[in-house]
Amino acid sequence: MRQKLRLAALLVGAAVCAAGADFGALKPQGYVSDFAGVLGESAKSELNAYCARVEESTGAQIALVTLPTLQGEPIEDVANLLYRKWGVGSKKSNEGVLVLLSIGDRRSRVEVGYGLEPMIPDGYAGSVLREMRPALRARDYGAALAAAAGALGDRIAEKKGVQIGQGAPRRGARRDAEGFPVGLLLVVGGLVLMMLMFGGGRRPRGPGGGGGDFLMGMLLGSLLGGGGRTRSGGGFGGYDSGDSFGGFGGGDSGGGGASSDW
Repeated sequence: MRQKLRLAALLVGAAVCAAGADFGALKPQGYVSDFAGVLGESAKSELNAYCARVEESTGAQIALVTLPTLQGEPIEDVANLLYRKWGVGSKKSNEGVLVLLSIGDRRSRVEVGYGLEPMIPDGYAGSVLREMRPALRARDYGAALAAAAGALGDRIAEKKGVQIGQGAPRRGARRDAEGFPVGLLLVVGGLVLMMLMFGGGRRPRGPGGGGGDFLMGMLLGSLLGGGGRTRSGGGFGGYDSGDSFGGFGGGDSGGGGASSDW
């Protein structure tokens, strides 16, 4: 069901972009603008809260954007257009950075404002994109944006000689190639081993037999079902309801940054 809802959101987002035929008409939804509909509410709240703390601590603004498709346009042009239309960063310092994911095109971009170019050169922007790639390939977009925001926030804070409140964000749970939590596999394996060791190897006959198998099925079903529904939000700690988005500040970018695919 969740995959169907996500697909529906992507299709609706694509229709909206196609109907508007103008990315410049899109309005920011906060520090995080999930036009592709691939982030849960928890992930968006945590990302917004962290970006608010970055601005409070450093004065720099981070914009995180997902789009369903680029409609055939170069991601560099779309990112620069959104950046300049929204004015990421203050007008005085131009200290802003925009991270753009185009889900359907599997393209990513870090667009850097004029004021942050000395702190985030093109090479570092490229390393941020490479850090995102494993999570993007696992379709864990919350963890990918958490990695990008955390790396950029840490870099800006380091260069300014300040600290971001509540520490650096976690980069998301470690997962295998299929996006399944590795820790959960260990738990399931341990339960199976315990059942084999203490089950005695005998299966009672008759209608009452197989109770242990049924219990094991319930346990495994619960764990596997829960694991399949888990979505990483990137993890920035508790969300403070006092954190709010007051709008971007009129910053500008000349096209600095880096682009990649996954």
